[in-house]
Amino acid sequence: MERRRIGVLTSGGDCPGLNAVLRGVVRAAQAVGWEVIGFKEGFEGLLPPGRYIMLDRHKTAGIMPLGGTIIGTTNKGHFVAKVGAGKKAVVAEEVIEQARKVLQGLRVECLVIIGGDGSLSTALQLQEAGIPTVGVPKTIDNDIEATAMTFGFDSAVACVTDALDRLHTTATSHRRVMVIEVMGRHAGWIALHGGLAGGADIILIPEIPFDFEKVAEAVRKREEDGCLSTMIVVAEGARPKDGQQTVQDKSVNGEYKLGGIGEVVAREVATRTGKETRTCVLGHLQRGGAPTTLDRILGTRFGVHAVEMIREGKFGYMVSYQNYQITSVPIADAVNHLRVVQPDGQMVQTARAVEISFGD
Repeated sequence: MERRRIGVLTSGGDCPGLNAVLRGVVRAAQAVGWEVIGFKEGFEGLLPPGRYIMLDRHKTAGIMPLGGTIIGTTNKGHFVAKVGAGKKAVVAEEVIEQARKVLQGLRVECLVIIGGDGSLSTALQLQEAGIPTVGVPKTIDNDIEATAMTFGFDSAVACVTDALDRLHTTATSHRRVMVIEVMGRHAGWIALHGGLAGGADIILIPEIPFDFEKVAEAVRKREEDGCLSTMIVVAEGARPKDGQQTVQDKSVNGEYKLGGIGEVVAREVATRTGKETRTCVLGHLQRGGAPTTLDRILGTRFGVHAVEMIREGKFGYMVSYQNYQITSVPIADAVNHLRVVQPDGQMVQTARAVEISFGD
């Protein structure tokens, strides 16, 4: 008798914790006698003739501490279903049919799709086309609706915190203003959590448009109070009041490539205060490296629960983390509307209470 077989793929940007999810899926599936096929390079691995590897306990042994994903990923190609914030493109019907034939030929009953908003939008389209799918939310930005946290976020915040710890010493030694640009296109979770944990003095996020003069005023006040340095954390998607996000160029999948706001802020602060100012862009450092303990645990729990959902026949649903419990929600409830920082929320209030300025 042939063993039941499921597929799994990782899609979109890489992040710490992906391998923990893969390991969780494989271990939980093998425990009930199922086989697991890992499709390479995201959804592109579904196209003929199919690019995949069989995943088992041997193939996934020792991968939990590794960053990235052992089966590869991509955020471009034939299956891109997101072309910008709140916008969706339809995956071509012929592409879906090609994927269906590959899955049928491999006897894959359903797909576990690990990805962010765009990847889950694609997962929903496959589900609506009759290909059973289960979603696992993944984004370092922590901006997926219908889940309180995604794996990868804690590791990204840890990277920002470590960077701030290191930059504090050089900033104090030279009495400088340090501007640290972090990821966060439309949601400022990384900047907010990282800035709070790393002792930032000013945090600029997309949800709270800032005033350059208010930022400069906060820097001058710290100087007057005898502070030797000022640490400014700015999300890449932050924008000044009556201004636009700082855009580098338009990428192939339709999303604008943000970046450069750190330099803009540094230049304005230096001009308005006369303080020596330096910029540090963390960029993909936030995506790389070993996952934190929390992300290893969360990723494992997500992978195990995805297999439980398959056993229960809960297709078209996504794994969700709420109130310290792993549950599930319809994928449709999670995509095409981002989870963003509430300007009057508790985290922002906490930051303001410890005299962190948001430049507003």
